[in-house]
Amino acid sequence: MAATISLISGAGIAQAEIGAAEKPDLKLGFIKLTDMAPLAVAWEQGFFMDEGLFVELEAQANWKVLLDRVITGELDGAHMLAGQPLGATIGYGTQADIITAFSMDLNGNGITVSNQVWDDMSKNLPAEDGKPVHPISASALKPVVEASKAEGERFRMGMVFPVSTHNYELRYWLAAGGLNPGYYAPQRGDTSGTLEADVHLSVTPPPQMPATMEAGTIQGYCVGEPWNQQAVFKGIGVPVITDYEIWPNNPEKVFGVTEQWAKENPNTHLHLLRALIRAAHWLDENNNANREEAVEILSRPSYVGADAEVIANSMTGTFEYEKGDIREVPDFNVFFRYHATYPYPSDAIWYLSQMRRWGQIPEAKSDAWYMETAARVYRGDIYAEAAKSLIEDGLLSAEDFPDFSEENFARPGQGELIDGVAFTPRQPNAYIDQFEIGLKGSETP
Repeated sequence: MAATISLISGAGIAQAEIGAAEKPDLKLGFIKLTDMAPLAVAWEQGFFMDEGLFVELEAQANWKVLLDRVITGELDGAHMLAGQPLGATIGYGTQADIITAFSMDLNGNGITVSNQVWDDMSKNLPAEDGKPVHPISASALKPVVEASKAEGERFRMGMVFPVSTHNYELRYWLAAGGLNPGYYAPQRGDTSGTLEADVHLSVTPPPQMPATMEAGTIQGYCVGEPWNQQAVFKGIGVPVITDYEIWPNNPEKVFGVTEQWAKENPNTHLHLLRALIRAAHWLDENNNANREEAVEILSRPSYVGADAEVIANSMTGTFEYEKGDIREVPDFNVFFRYHATYPYPSDAIWYLSQMRRWGQIPEAKSDAWYMETAARVYRGDIYAEAAKSLIEDGLLSAEDFPDFSEENFARPGQGELIDGVAFTPRQPNAYIDQFEIGLKGSETP
């Protein structure tokens, strides 16, 4: 892309106790989604420059290319799906030791269906004041899927990557409504994720979602913004639910680097984290006062490149379902409040639990394995070091962060999941065993 800083650093930031960056010239990757915002803001507001970092931000073609380029060192780090560091570390797909010390955001996704599917679904929905009652259960989709099956047609939906939040959220919503989204069987060489599926899910890059649905290749999708709102603006589909309605304040993207890169460049990593934490704070400070400016930044071709009006539809605290059905969703995008940026181990355990539920982890694992894997990949210790230095420098206050003298295991302030099943991160196997649809115990796909 891009945006390259070539100015001399020296904005007078004290950078308490952190030495100079071992590698000040960096190339960081991202996908064109609004939740890459902390990277764009850190560049545009000069936070990278404050840290003595000269950064090039480069859009990537898809999540696989992005991960591969981080692994090969072509990228120093990247905006990642929260499941990517975990999937890579446990060897699902590509094996590589990837860590994250920064959670980029909470919420931010939606599930959209085509106009035809919406017309069929809406017949099954209760209404209030002429509008559908939210949240909408996938049980309203079930008759539509069954009708497709009766006609010998597969019902297809898109998600962005096998270890994406979108895949797990879409599966969660479907299963909560009585639809089986299918299983993976990597031990048998089957990575389609469609074994026993009522709804067949496939990978589609985020920017291509609306066009793929319009072409009839898929009947719906789960994706981040602005690609749900794009369907509304184009008049080709209707978002039926946001991930905030599936699980309030659910974790979303992370910033990932290889474990080796972090070991070789510890100061660089801390400087990067300081810049990203400041950017996330800027995005949420003063009750989202900077969001209009953020929308303008993100609309530029070098970042997301969608119309500012489309991006603003969700970034500024509202969300449009059916055309004209605009509702207040002030926490649709959360970047800093609720300690959004801290990499809580419970986030990692939820993702791992869903990998096990759908067969990406084909065999049973002990509770201790989940705890150890989460601690290895989600590095709150590194985050705390960067945050403490910002506090010491007077750039942020201790109240902005979790109490670092505490364990900080479970993400606070999360609401109940849509099916009412309680998430118990300290007992992941007991959690998995509660679901009617999905693998449990020693079952294998």
